[in-house]
Amino acid sequence: MKRGGRTLKTALLLIAHGSRQKEANDDLFYLADCLRERGWSIVAASFLELAEPSITDGGAHCVEQGAECVILVPYFLSAGVHVRRDLSAMLERLAERFPKVAFRLAESLGRHPLLIEVVVDRARAVESSEHATG
Repeated sequence: MKRGGRTLKTALLLIAHGSRQKEANDDLFYLADCLRERGWSIVAASFLELAEPSITDGGAHCVEQGAECVILVPYFLSAGVHVRRDLSAMLERLAERFPKVAFRLAESLGRHPLLIEVVVDRARAVESSEHATG
């Protein structure tokens, strides 16, 4: 993102629903690690509810790391109430708390064409294992 002709230091704030089961939340931390390995210097995992860190804490962490722009990335399959209402409200709260930082909300995973490939890959893996044991 640019402001005044210069590129802002951008962070990714990954947001999942959250679960009481640690193993379910670990997927988001894994994704954050993978994104860092791909060159994003500031990536934070956060959760809407039931797990820590909260979205507010994750956003604050991004700002503390020097982010001038924070992209909230919903790790949700569809843009339901959580994405449309709850995450929009969280964005507004973060923007009020950190007025010098630009906050933007990305789309949910939704109908992205690569999700079709993921589903096909998962189905073929099961199909292949059934034929092997069959």
